Amino acid sequence: MYVPFENLPEESRIWIYQSNRKFSDVEMAAIETDLQAFLENWAAHGTSLESSYQLRYNRFIILAVNQDVQAATGCSIDSSVEFIQSLEQKYSVDLLDKMNVTFKQGEHIAHKPLIDFKKMVKDKSVTENTIVFNNLINNVQEFNESWEVEAADSWHSRFF
Repeated sequence: MYVPFENLPEESRIWIYQSNRKFSDVEMAAIETDLQAFLENWAAHGTSLESSYQLRYNRFIILAVNQDVQAATGCSIDSSVEFIQSLEQKYSVDLLDKMNVTFKQGEHIAHKPLIDFKKMVKDKSVTENTIVFNNLINNVQEFNESWEVEAADSWHSRFF
């Protein structure tokens, strides 16, 4: 069951998928339609999941579930991954590769393989002050407070 993202409690579980390329506005509208249809039917053991999504920067798909109502289970998480995989195929993008880093370079959102990001650190093309997207967060509160942070304040800090 879809609910507005802002209505979810801060403890709601969250999953973040980053695209290896920017989606067009037309693609974003279609993805939004697909997401709403998926979330309306997303369930765990026959019980609807109170869930929501956000699309950010034409690059990120964020799914969230209010676990106080019904916890996401292995099967329901698997179905969400299958849904994300269907988007990967439909739009010829990579949404599941966790070995990439997305960060801001001014107003531009950059997406690099981890090895290239490490090289940029070495070359001082990115610094501890570079804003990175910390996709390892677990809940809505962390998303609101710690998703877009300076590299020094995230797991990326190990590279400096």
